[in-house]
Amino acid sequence: MARSRTELMVDRLRELQTATPDIEASAIVSVDGLIMASALPSDAEEDRVSAMSAAMLSLGERIAGELGRGTLDQVYVRGDSGYVILMAIGEEAVLTALVRDSAKLGLVFLDMKRAANDLAKLV
Repeated sequence: MARSRTELMVDRLRELQTATPDIEASAIVSVDGLIMASALPSDAEEDRVSAMSAAMLSLGERIAGELGRGTLDQVYVRGDSGYVILMAIGEEAVLTALVRDSAKLGLVFLDMKRAANDLAKLV
């Protein structure tokens, strides 16, 4: 039986989290703020995560463009309990990851970039 596009996206998110244990949760959000797929903890509010992810991506793109920094690659927010990292998936979606504060960010960025490239074929 063929797997749906959403199931394939969720599988890729789970692979990302298995390969990179510092990623505690992840989601794919459309640029208009709708959850497309997620591997979020049960207590996470998908609607809030998706709306805030889309808003951050949009603002990041505006800032990068207006300040002459080129095309947006990623946005990240650091809090005292960890990071929220957003990475564009093509033109239509964003990969959002909740990352532990002890993470090696270079590895997280590399694995997220690989996942984003794979997910761009599904989005």
